[in-house]
Amino acid sequence: MGTAPATQRKPRLGLIWQIVIGLVAGGIIGQFAHHLLDQGGGAEQKAQTLIGITGIFGSLFVGALKGVAPFLVFILVTAAIAKNNSGTKTNMRPILFLYLLGTFGAALVAVAAAFVFPSTLTLADSSAIDIAPPKGIAEVLQSLLLKLVDNPFHALTDANYVGILLWAVLLGFALRRASDATLQVFDDLSHAVSAIVRWIIHLAPIGIFGLVSVTAATTGFGDMIKEYGQLLLVLVGCMLFVALVMNPLIVFLKIRRNPYPLVLLCLRESGIPAFFTRSSAANIPVNMALAKKLNLHEDTYSVSIPLGATINMAGAAITITVLALAAAHTKGIVVDFPTALLLSLIATVSACGASGVAGGSLLLVPLACSLFNISNDTAMQVVAVGYIIGVIQDSCETALNSSTDVLFTAAADIAETRKQTSAPSAPSS
Repeated sequence: MGTAPATQRKPRLGLIWQIVIGLVAGGIIGQFAHHLLDQGGGAEQKAQTLIGITGIFGSLFVGALKGVAPFLVFILVTAAIAKNNSGTKTNMRPILFLYLLGTFGAALVAVAAAFVFPSTLTLADSSAIDIAPPKGIAEVLQSLLLKLVDNPFHALTDANYVGILLWAVLLGFALRRASDATLQVFDDLSHAVSAIVRWIIHLAPIGIFGLVSVTAATTGFGDMIKEYGQLLLVLVGCMLFVALVMNPLIVFLKIRRNPYPLVLLCLRESGIPAFFTRSSAANIPVNMALAKKLNLHEDTYSVSIPLGATINMAGAAITITVLALAAAHTKGIVVDFPTALLLSLIATVSACGASGVAGGSLLLVPLACSLFNISNDTAMQVVAVGYIIGVIQDSCETALNSSTDVLFTAAADIAETRKQTSAPSAPSS
């Protein structure tokens, strides 16, 4: 009997299942350590040793995320603005308006939900981090303006995401007239940095194993599930509300007819594939095929669908807002309404720069946290919590983001078609 060809390899276990295994294994180890801690004496010393060993994996994972996040934001935003071609004439203005309106509306929904159902998190050593909560919107705006004009290299090394965002936008516009070779360099850099992020995310199962084991050992696995479960319910609840209530309302105001057949079609044929791929970019061919099936104008959807995969990020705005407010609640920071409104605006802008890789929106949480003077160390621990619940959160987020690309493109196209057919024809000469 001949041997199987070398190219025929057994399929590897998917990342989601690897994360699930890491989550369960970390919970079991953490619960065991928690039991030892309760016994005291020599058992407590063994538990501390066990927690110290497993905690290294979580610390390495968070450290890698912390290191790559500032450069990722800078390169992705710069490349996205620099390579944008403004010479193409399409029916993009109303679609862009819907994209921004939907993202900002989602951030407002998340703010409301986070106030009604406040979430707090157990963060490693978070009590040792001294922060000065802002006293109001004036102090927040002053801090924001000072961070905007920070030295770009200092902003990168200190993870000043507000300054990083401004310098990336300015550099992106300055490069709009650069040579094709220069633009290609930045495009290649954005792909390279995204690849590095994917490599780090492949370590998520090990990192989550370490993070969950430490958290479960500290709080007990049951309390940890309750804590993360509430946060996950708030996130998914916001996304369902946006998908089934807010988006249909926006579409109804645009097309003036029952929006639910179109909404449910987009969720079924675009949202479900995106849920499993967890990538808006990977779902672009699916959305293109759906747009063609809906008989939309090709010169419009050929631009709006890829653009939407980059900037139409209602789910990301929800994630950024809810996690930032969870960090604020954890640190005992009281957030007033003007500051919450500013957070919604920041979350909207930040979501437009979310990376196309799975969990990319989580890396922008520190940008929102910086509004409350929350340190980067604390913010990155919140990001790590996001990766723990990301098995469900990121799938739902991508499903909302990707399905809305087609939904808003179709709504704008239908409204434009209706306007043209209802317009009186020009009198013949």
